Amino acid sequence: MSRPYNKKNGIPDRWLDYRAVGKRLPGSRFIAFKVPLKMALTRRLAGSDVFGPWELLDTLNKEKEELGLIIDLTFTTRYYRQEDLPESMEWVKIFTAGHEVPSDATILSFKRAVCRFIRDNTDNDKLIGVHCTHGLNRTGYLVCRYLIDVDGMDPHRAIELFNSTRGHAIERKNYLDDLLSGPKRSNVGIEESEQEPVKGSATCRPLDSEGTQRYTEERRTAHEPNRYRRPVNHNPHPPSHSAAAPGTGLLSSPPLPPVGTPFSPYHWSPPQTNYQWRGPFPGAEIRTRPPGSTWVRRGRGNDSYPPAHGPYVARQWPNDRDSYSHTPKWDVPNWRTPREQSHREEPRQHSHRDDHHYYYQ
Repeated sequence: MSRPYNKKNGIPDRWLDYRAVGKRLPGSRFIAFKVPLKMALTRRLAGSDVFGPWELLDTLNKEKEELGLIIDLTFTTRYYRQEDLPESMEWVKIFTAGHEVPSDATILSFKRAVCRFIRDNTDNDKLIGVHCTHGLNRTGYLVCRYLIDVDGMDPHRAIELFNSTRGHAIERKNYLDDLLSGPKRSNVGIEESEQEPVKGSATCRPLDSEGTQRYTEERRTAHEPNRYRRPVNHNPHPPSHSAAAPGTGLLSSPPLPPVGTPFSPYHWSPPQTNYQWRGPFPGAEIRTRPPGSTWVRRGRGNDSYPPAHGPYVARQWPNDRDSYSHTPKWDVPNWRTPREQSHREEPRQHSHRDDHHYYYQ
């Protein structure tokens, strides 16, 4: 099942479904691969899916092959630029539209780039890397067109050779029909130089060999330091007993106290008797109604019965004229002024919401 194009990360449609690099075509210098992506596009991919210019170089080095020229057939410049390529590679850009058979001018430009490179590198065996978006249809057509027109290879043999080395078969029917039954293109002028290859300007890979995986970890730790970073000792002058363990860079544990040293636990002391902090709601021992007391409702007269909503009743402290309430109605306007609160004075104004606050008298 193909993985669709994601506009957020810029990965081409179905790019992940194709093999990154094929094999060298026997008897030629061609090797096909899909477009290598710059790091800005591959930073969100898994490590096994990342394929850029430096991953291409690593793959060819494992095969003991050397890449000398890249012919870019994509119709855009957003996948990578000259500054993303190693300086050991030469690069030629030929804008080729997709889904349609390349024009004669595009075919001639491709032949000229190949012939010039072979002429300038007769003393070595460097490869010519060709790619479009997937390294399959436009790439396969132009490689096969060169083998048919210049090297005189049979069209069926050229197509079979490309499909077997690339690992995928050419998909576009119009490309296949033109290769099998279309006319050969002229080779007049292929010895002429059309455009000068440019060298890559990257002297070293953006990161070390761990590449994008390490870059992803660094971005993640930068945004979430408390979750991923190790705690760091910021004391520039650690105690003398905290000598760093050799080879670790970590401080050793502080020494244990001598044997027989008395342990000093925390000693709790009771609060002062005149402490004025208003504590939690009074305990059950003072929640009962005092003998001989009556219920008083603030601001609206007296009642000789207790209210029905018991949990919302405010009792009076045993030694305080003020009342304490555990109701959520703490936002009553004009409940107390700061002076009244500090001097335990009666409120000068009552709200109609005070009808639900009771106290003992």
